[in-house]
Amino acid sequence: MKRFRQAVFNDYLLIIFGSALVGLSFNLFLLPARLAAGGVSGISTITYELYGFNPAIVQWLINIPLFILAVILAGRDFSMKSLVGTLFVPLTIWMTGGLKIGVEDPFLASIYGGILLGVGLGIVYRGNGSTGGTALIAQILKKFTGLSSGFAQLIVDGAVVLTSAFVFDFELALFALIAIYVTSKVIDFVQLRTSPQKLILIITEREEEVRTIIRDEIDRGLTKLRVTGGHSNKERTMILCVAEQAEAVYLKKMLNEKEPSSFVIFVNASEILGHGFSKERIYE
Repeated sequence: MKRFRQAVFNDYLLIIFGSALVGLSFNLFLLPARLAAGGVSGISTITYELYGFNPAIVQWLINIPLFILAVILAGRDFSMKSLVGTLFVPLTIWMTGGLKIGVEDPFLASIYGGILLGVGLGIVYRGNGSTGGTALIAQILKKFTGLSSGFAQLIVDGAVVLTSAFVFDFELALFALIAIYVTSKVIDFVQLRTSPQKLILIITEREEEVRTIIRDEIDRGLTKLRVTGGHSNKERTMILCVAEQAEAVYLKKMLNEKEPSSFVIFVNASEILGHGFSKERIYE
């Protein structure tokens, strides 16, 4: 129970920190460059340009019915975490309204803003929460369709950008799309915690020799599978091994020298859980 409470507390810390980054990306890059990069923030950018409405207030007002939707469709726990994000993003926008760093070039703003926004949303999603608005809709879409968070966000935000093209111009809408694309990629990167570990697949007829090389040279564990060649119809052994980047490079060299007949594949591993790499979150 203690670990469960600690995990929940950590989730809320991630949501608060990520939400602050989302708010900063809006005030520092997107709003000054007039980029309606999707979502409720994009709508608030449009209303600010047309009517001068305070973006923080607009976002709070729009998020109220969407939060009710979250309560109905996503469950209490998700909704409470979404409430935290829904409150903190506009709060950050309101508190940092006068903060400027002088980046108003649409291209630079789309890159910097997209990166900061993606990092913020990725951290919020890592905390199993949402920042409200269409980000919440994207999470619901992910839940029921199995799409990645980044791609779901890309679909939802595209509709807002299309609208903004008629309010501003198509050039700014294009830069907004760039920001959304960068955001979607950074979200998935942050969520997957892409790492330098390699998954190594070795198909060989000399199983013991390969096992010895892995054990003696890089001291890693392995998994064996029996496989059948599609062309020769002969049975072979496939060995799966996970190693650090430097270990994988060294293992490649050893296999080339000692077992050049083995068929070897190196694959980037997005995330490794378990003893020796990272620990899974444990709920008790």
